[in-house]
Amino acid sequence: METYNIPEIARNVFGVGSKDWNRRMFDSLIPLPEGTSYNSYLVKGEKKTALIDTVNPGFEEELEVKINMVSDLEKLDYLIMNHAEPDHANAIRFILEKAPDALFVTTEKGVKMARLYHELPEARIKIVAEGDSLDLGGKTLRFIEAPWLHWPETMFTYLPEDKILFPCDFFGAHTAQGIYDEDIEDLIPFAKRYYGEIMMPFGKMGARALEKIKDLDIEIIAPSHGPVYKNPKRIMDPYAKWTAGKTENKALIVYVSMWGSTREMIRTIAETLLKEGVDVRMYDLAVSDIGDVARELVDSRALILGAPTVLGGMHPIALYGTSLVKALNPPAKYGVVLGSFGWGGGALKQAGEILAPLKMEIVGTLQVKGKAGEEDLKRVEEIGRELAQKMKA
Repeated sequence: METYNIPEIARNVFGVGSKDWNRRMFDSLIPLPEGTSYNSYLVKGEKKTALIDTVNPGFEEELEVKINMVSDLEKLDYLIMNHAEPDHANAIRFILEKAPDALFVTTEKGVKMARLYHELPEARIKIVAEGDSLDLGGKTLRFIEAPWLHWPETMFTYLPEDKILFPCDFFGAHTAQGIYDEDIEDLIPFAKRYYGEIMMPFGKMGARALEKIKDLDIEIIAPSHGPVYKNPKRIMDPYAKWTAGKTENKALIVYVSMWGSTREMIRTIAETLLKEGVDVRMYDLAVSDIGDVARELVDSRALILGAPTVLGGMHPIALYGTSLVKALNPPAKYGVVLGSFGWGGGALKQAGEILAPLKMEIVGTLQVKGKAGEEDLKRVEEIGRELAQKMKA
């Protein structure tokens, strides 16, 4: 097929990447309810042409066709790699073979990471560092090192003449919908979900990156997933809040219940918190999209975990959810763990061990044998009220 929409996001700056409408899982971990995109950008100067990032496996030929519709791939001068992950860098060898004179441009760390996936011709590698630039003729590509967003080699590329920032995964969103941010009314929840799943563990590095780019004149942000931002403030303002770890008076409740005892305790604390004016978001891990949980983790002040005991430890689904919370390292300040057991406990101890590195203040814990009784539920209410007071303070 040679009929493609190729948006010109600025004069001689083209979006040549691909939309993956039907993909529903990323890294065998992240649900994609609206698919995703693999954004690649062709920048044509008066003298030279550069391609910024490539595409996911399976989309190489589409990338070739799109480039040739607006330029001549064979005469490409530079292939810029902002990030070595295969959804952006898989087509490196493909492009270098099609463009025999093109130089592969990335950081020193980028070369090391790219070599994990590709054999690179040594003579065609150009290593760049913070502040280096390439002159394309009327267009300049300037490079900004942005380590751990979200791999160690990540960099941003900035095009000052058109005031465009190409930040790869940073500022991204997993959705195949739309071309520009103005096309998607509910875009920020998708961006928040993406941040929670991918960038939240690296919040401090994200804050440093925002500091680096604060004085750049940016009119367009062109990430490697999701739509292009014509209104950079729309995504930069939320990122400033999220990377700073600012939380809201909100409690995220995640739980699993087998025979209703843990569920009753969870509902009791939820109603108590609502009475106290706390915003409550609740997810049964057995039936919920883990991406929604990641989104709510971004700015929840408290995390409440409900987990019954199964064979001396946490229910496997609760164990998965708790381990994921630990890995994502959310900014929640307070925690509560509730659970139940039949003949032997263990879930409470295991949950505490997993959550300990997060340094949350555990406001209360309760593990009941069998069905929660009246006194048990009163204790849950007490924990809920104490939690609400701490959250407000």
